[in-house]
Amino acid sequence: MNYLENRKYVIQGIFILVGAVFALRLFYIQVVDSSYKQAAETNAIKPVIQYPFRGLIYDRNGELLVQNTPVYDLMVVPKEVKALDTLHLCALLELPLEDVRDRLKKARAFSYVQPSAFYQKLSTQEFARIQGNLIDFPGFYINARTARGYPHQSLAHALGYIAEISPRQLEDSAYNGYRPGDYIGKSGIELEYEKYLMGSRGVKYKMVNVRGVEKGSFKDGAYDTLSVAGKNLISTIDLDLQKYGEFLMNGTKGSVVAIEPKTGEVLAYISAPFYDPNLFTGKDYGKNYMALLSEPNKTMFNRPVMASSNPPGSIFKLAQALVALQEGVITPNTGYPCNQSLVKCSHAHAAPSNLSIAIQTSCNPYFYQVFRAIVNQGKSKNTFKDTAIGLSSWREQITTFGFGQELGIDLPNEKEGIVASTAMYDRVYGQNRWKFSTIYSLSIGQGELGVTPLQMANFMATIANRGYYITPHIIRSIGEKGEPLPEYQERHYTAVEERHFAPVVEGMAAVVKSGTGRNASLEKLGIEVCGKTGTAENPQGKDHAVFVAFAPKDDPKIAIAVYVENAGFGAQSAAPIAGLMIEQYLTDSVTQKKKEEWVLSREYLNID
Repeated sequence: MNYLENRKYVIQGIFILVGAVFALRLFYIQVVDSSYKQAAETNAIKPVIQYPFRGLIYDRNGELLVQNTPVYDLMVVPKEVKALDTLHLCALLELPLEDVRDRLKKARAFSYVQPSAFYQKLSTQEFARIQGNLIDFPGFYINARTARGYPHQSLAHALGYIAEISPRQLEDSAYNGYRPGDYIGKSGIELEYEKYLMGSRGVKYKMVNVRGVEKGSFKDGAYDTLSVAGKNLISTIDLDLQKYGEFLMNGTKGSVVAIEPKTGEVLAYISAPFYDPNLFTGKDYGKNYMALLSEPNKTMFNRPVMASSNPPGSIFKLAQALVALQEGVITPNTGYPCNQSLVKCSHAHAAPSNLSIAIQTSCNPYFYQVFRAIVNQGKSKNTFKDTAIGLSSWREQITTFGFGQELGIDLPNEKEGIVASTAMYDRVYGQNRWKFSTIYSLSIGQGELGVTPLQMANFMATIANRGYYITPHIIRSIGEKGEPLPEYQERHYTAVEERHFAPVVEGMAAVVKSGTGRNASLEKLGIEVCGKTGTAENPQGKDHAVFVAFAPKDDPKIAIAVYVENAGFGAQSAAPIAGLMIEQYLTDSVTQKKKEEWVLSREYLNID
């Protein structure tokens, strides 16, 4: 009995001792140590994303094409929103009540505890107005980042634009690491080089009390990470040439692409009509985008790489000549009569006695007979099979010039164009049911052919190099080292030997000196331009004007293709535009002011 009585006192003593320990600890926490009081007042750790500076883009001479400008986003954490004065918030943001409610609903749908963008791209004035009132809106805070700015309002189609990442992209594993509200390249260089331009985000962890007031860094920033800026890009574009080309093409529809033949570097990239890329930087981005998208002139259509269904017209005669020389079915001295019972010629001229003269006069019957000599070589006694054999061989050689395929330029959405094939005709007419008379329109660059303006310019670079091209590209180097990108160093040789290019080049020189390309001549400046005019038939309206060229004849520095929609003959519009741009690039000036006035008058658009 005494044993049990003693045990009771022991147990009571233990309880008393434990109670005393807790009492002393509570006294220490509440009176002696103030850190616990501070921790009680601080009930949240708020991660604040540190957005990196997006990489800048420069032209080949160091001119800044794309810069960063500061913008501010109003962020919200729905869980922390308390007693929201919705009307006051509406007044500050100048938004209707339903809009504010919808934005808050969207934020809650994303996450109740994670921050998301409530209102993006605040102007400096809006930021100043809201910042002083944020204490009245727990759960809301400002996050600073940068948006794109375009100091020259030029090169819109090539540069592209950035916009908020879409829900579909967020579901794609290729975009792991992106969050709602992040901005991402949507087109052009911004899209193609996104992984280099984007940089990497950082994060700072802030201690926030129950009233949403920041109380400093969590653990003195021990867990913070710094953002890393994106890499800068050096483009191949010559800004002065680009601006001048846009000046000449303003008010038209069409394309201009200029390439440095030896390197494949794109010097100018014009898609007309063009637009100010700054339209896609502000809060009105969505409205501006839809307005441009709905324009009847298709302003958003990236013509240099996407206009793939238009026929090349007479410029394609140069390719026909080169293939015929390689096949050995003609020589530089081959002549044909200008037999207009075969196909009509655009103008009267003497019968071409050799290939160079045929190129100079752009004789349609001559190239009709050249193409027939290519595809009907008597390799089969069956006329239908013989044509199919010849066309297959012809196509193999034509595609080595870059036609009928994507060239691989570092821009998205490039189209491959169209080059007729035996399979195409078999589907339409049936096997062994078509022959040369079915496909002769290919001889003069019509029919089942579609060439992008980029492919036209690349074709000129190939002839300028006498038989090879380097993949056209618009970015020269990435980052500080400034080393040329290795993927744009390889030469792509055609199936035509170098020795066959000389008579074609001579013919092109004669086109500009005394033929249909005289409006591109720079003879007074001592610069020999080699070119070829073309008129691409357009069943929907007035024909399209085409002119391709390179200069100088020896050691060429620039190759160019000009395509002006609904402008008729290439000699009247496309040729003078090309000549003026070549002069600008080679001499840094323009002396042919009367020619410039003619181009700017747009009178050629009214000539039938």
